[in-house]
Amino acid sequence: MISTIKRHPRITSAVVAGSVLAAAIVASVVRANSSEPPPRAAGYQKKTRAHFDHAPVIPGKFESPQEVTRTCLGCHPDAREVMKTSHWTWLGEEVEVPGHPGKTRIGKKNLINNFCIATTGNEKSCMKCHAGYGWLDQSFDFTKEENVDCLVCHERSGTYVKGVGGVPTKGSDLVAAAKSVGTPGRQNCLTCHAFGGGGEAVKHGDLDSSLVHPGTDVDVHIGKHGFLCVDCHLTEKHQIKGRAFSVGVEDSNGLACTECHTKPEHKDARLDAHLKSVACQTCHVPTFARTLPTKATWDWSKAGDPTRAENPHSYLKIKGEFTYEQDVVPEYRWFNLTVDRYLMGDKIDPKGVTALNPPRGGIGDPTAKIWPFKIHRGNQPYDAGNDYLFPPTTGGTNGFWTNFDWDNAFRLGAKANGLPYSGQYGFAKTEMYWPLTHMVAPKEKALGCTDCHGERSRFDWTALGYAGDPMKTGGRP
Repeated sequence: MISTIKRHPRITSAVVAGSVLAAAIVASVVRANSSEPPPRAAGYQKKTRAHFDHAPVIPGKFESPQEVTRTCLGCHPDAREVMKTSHWTWLGEEVEVPGHPGKTRIGKKNLINNFCIATTGNEKSCMKCHAGYGWLDQSFDFTKEENVDCLVCHERSGTYVKGVGGVPTKGSDLVAAAKSVGTPGRQNCLTCHAFGGGGEAVKHGDLDSSLVHPGTDVDVHIGKHGFLCVDCHLTEKHQIKGRAFSVGVEDSNGLACTECHTKPEHKDARLDAHLKSVACQTCHVPTFARTLPTKATWDWSKAGDPTRAENPHSYLKIKGEFTYEQDVVPEYRWFNLTVDRYLMGDKIDPKGVTALNPPRGGIGDPTAKIWPFKIHRGNQPYDAGNDYLFPPTTGGTNGFWTNFDWDNAFRLGAKANGLPYSGQYGFAKTEMYWPLTHMVAPKEKALGCTDCHGERSRFDWTALGYAGDPMKTGGRP
């Protein structure tokens, strides 16, 4: 099992579909149905970044993780900057949310998704991925600097595991972790970002542990050039560049291919002409979940059935029924780097499908381009009397995962979130959109003309607003 999987606080005994198994070998990931390591580019060498050796300056014992943080702050007072970031607050800056008055702060702290649904009321489980210690309920004090977790992003020992409320497990070696700190490695970032939603590759279709040490055909930037996450996601004052449209609505902190690829490199004017209408990722991320499968659907209405046999790939009593897919062709939508966003309390039509973060833009929008997406489809709890999606409490002593009582879970969720509950509940269909930006294939495996044009096109041109294949009917108006 690679260190990322081993360290992850929420991984189940089996989260990967098919025949993919994790072996106890540091920094190696096997392909499905194969024990052979993925191919490397000629001359490939695993790269690290030089950093100060902290081992000689670290004490021989720590009584608590907070003591580690206080030691870090003694030499790195600017580390307090973390407390102004979304990794600490789980909220972004105030923004205008389309269709809602004024401005509001949104983030993982107060949004609904169609995976584990909501964090408020479920802090003990969700905050295993918070960059802090002890966020167990709404009483958590965000002003206490000693509760910032420096190790989760900087330790390299592989011995550090976050548990309930983000507090390290008893087996975590704090001294070894503190002595190992350096520039964040891929495994540091992927420990949370590849395992959101309760398992590996559940949320993102283009982030999983295969990116710790991938072959060139999985991700050319990492597999061939040895990139770390922070090589693209540059950081200033602990603010990490990048935008997650699962929790944001605009691209103010976004990251684009053109920040490095400053001019077209196609050497073909016909390909360059596509750049006004087609995102780089559309051609260069031809499929996602190439090595490990990603969750495609999640039906909470099937949860709690004691008569069904459990299978981590298709059914769990606590979570319901789901499907996984591997090496998936994306779905394509116009996208102008803004999204609409469902906010807690918004009304829904329970007979239809509620899109939680649908991309904005269209064929007539000159700022929009065709993008590749993973679209996760859910069937999740809603208040049938008030007609809005609802955040039940699943974890904890009296949560759904303990007594499998939806009504009780709704009442606990109502109290935690301050959202009235009518006493009636049901399940409603939802969609969530994940634009794909990782797992960039080598240029030799980018899409060709016939992948998009002709009888075998992967595009639904009519749904995109064209009269037909634009090679025959013409381009955008």
